[in-house]
Amino acid sequence: MERDTSHLQDPAIVWFRNDLRIHDNEALVAAAQHSSVIPVHIRQTGGAARPLGAAREWWLHHSLSSLGRSLDSLGTPLILLSGDPADLVPELAKATGATAVYWNRRYDPAFQTADSELKAELQAKNLVAESFAGQLLHEPTRLRTGSGTSYKVYSPFWRALEPDVENRPPLDAPVSLTPYGNISGLSTESLDSWNLLPTKPDWSGGLVDAWTPGETGAHERLSDFIEDRMQGYDDRRDIPGVDATSGLSPHLASGEITPAQIFEALKNTDNDAAPADRTKFRKEIGWREFAWHLLVNNPALVEKNHNTKFDSFPWLADSKTLNSWQKGLTGYPVVDAGMRQLWQTGWMHNRVRMIVASFLTKHLLIDWRKGEDWFWDTLVDADPASNAASWQWVAGSGADAAPYFRIFNPVLQGEKFDTNGDYVRSFVPELAQMPKKFIHKPWAAPQQVLDAAGVRLGDTYPHPIIDHQLARNRALAAYQQIKEAA
Repeated sequence: MERDTSHLQDPAIVWFRNDLRIHDNEALVAAAQHSSVIPVHIRQTGGAARPLGAAREWWLHHSLSSLGRSLDSLGTPLILLSGDPADLVPELAKATGATAVYWNRRYDPAFQTADSELKAELQAKNLVAESFAGQLLHEPTRLRTGSGTSYKVYSPFWRALEPDVENRPPLDAPVSLTPYGNISGLSTESLDSWNLLPTKPDWSGGLVDAWTPGETGAHERLSDFIEDRMQGYDDRRDIPGVDATSGLSPHLASGEITPAQIFEALKNTDNDAAPADRTKFRKEIGWREFAWHLLVNNPALVEKNHNTKFDSFPWLADSKTLNSWQKGLTGYPVVDAGMRQLWQTGWMHNRVRMIVASFLTKHLLIDWRKGEDWFWDTLVDADPASNAASWQWVAGSGADAAPYFRIFNPVLQGEKFDTNGDYVRSFVPELAQMPKKFIHKPWAAPQQVLDAAGVRLGDTYPHPIIDHQLARNRALAAYQQIKEAA
C-alpha cells in the first residue's frame, strides 16, 4: 500500500518549542517536504505550565533571535505568537490552509496532556499531526526494567540505555525552505515586545560575557570542549576553579543541540582524550536522561518528596538565612562563591551545586523546594527534570538519593576541590588576598593574617551564619526524627 502524500502539496506548520535549532530537527525535516513551511514559536500564557525563570527568559530571547536568522537563511521567517497553543495552532492552520502540523515532543508532564489533546483535535479535523523525538536519547515511557517498572537507580538505567544510544544518526538541516505564499498577511509579534530581557536594572552583563545562546553557539562550545577541555575531564571536572566542563547544559535545555549530535561528535573526534574522559562525559549526558526518566514516570517530582517519609521533615521557615544563602553571604567561602557565580553568570559548577544544595537543606534545614525555585529563576540551564531530580538527590528525598546523613562539610569540600582558593577568589573578591591556608575558613585566621588580607569579619565578609558541627548535629537529629516516625 502506497503512502498517501497528497497533503505534501499543501503548507505545513512546524511548531518550535524546546528545539530551537534547524539541524537534527525531525519535525522541521518533515515539514520541509511540503510545498511551503510555516515555522512558529508560541509563548504560552496561562495554563498549568510553569513560567520560565528570568535567566531562561534572557536566554530564550537570544535563542529565538538566532533561530529566526537561521530560518531566514533557509528562506522563511519565524512567526511569533502569544497565547494558548490549543487555540492558536488550529487558527493558524485554518488561516493558511495548512494540512499538517509537526512538532518535537516535550516531556514535561505539564505539557504532555495538552499536546495529546491538541494532536487528537487536529487529527479530528483531518489534519496530519505528528510528533517526533529528539530532546532525549530514549523514550521515558518505554524503557523499563526486567519487571516492567521504571528505573529508580541510575547505574542500571545507564547500563540498559547506553548500548542503544548510537542507533540514530543526527539529521542534516534542510537545504532550503519554501515560505508560505502570503506570509506577510500572517499576524506575528515582535520578539522585543515580549520583554524577555531585563531592564531597570539590566543584570545580564555577566550572562552576556559568559554565553552565546543559539545553535551556532552550542556547536562552537561543543567543538571547543572536545578540542581543548575534554582531555582530563574525568579528573578535572570536579575542580570549579578551572574551565574543565562542557558548558552545554543551557544549550541542551533550549534544544539548540541534541544528545545525539553530542554523541556523534564524540564518536567522530580524533583528539587525545582518554577513554575514561569520554566515558565520564557520556555518563553526565546519561544523568540528564535519568532525570527526565524520573520526572516523566513521577510527574509530581518538582513538587512532592519522592520519598514520602520526608513529608514530615521539620524544615525551618527562615527567610533571613535563605536570603543570606541566595546572596552568597553565608560566611562559608565556597558556598558564597557558588551562589555569586550563579547570580553573575546564570550557571554554577556542578560540584558546587551539590555543596550549596547540601548547605541549604542540611545546614540551614530549609526545604529543598526553596532552593529548587531559586535555581529555576536564576539558572540559564534550568529544566524541570534535572533541577528537581538533583535537588531531591542532595536533600535525600529523591530516587537513588544521597543518604540524608551525608552532610557536606563546606570547609573540607572547598579545601579538596578548590585547593588553592582560585574559585573563591574569582567570585568572592573580598577574600582575594587571603592565604591558601585560610581561604576556606577565614574565621580561623589570626588577626594579623586578616589585617594583611584586608578582611574584617562581620564587616567586609560575614561570620559563618551557623557553626558546622552544630548544623550537622541538628540535621542528624531531624533525620532521626522522621526515621523513628516512619
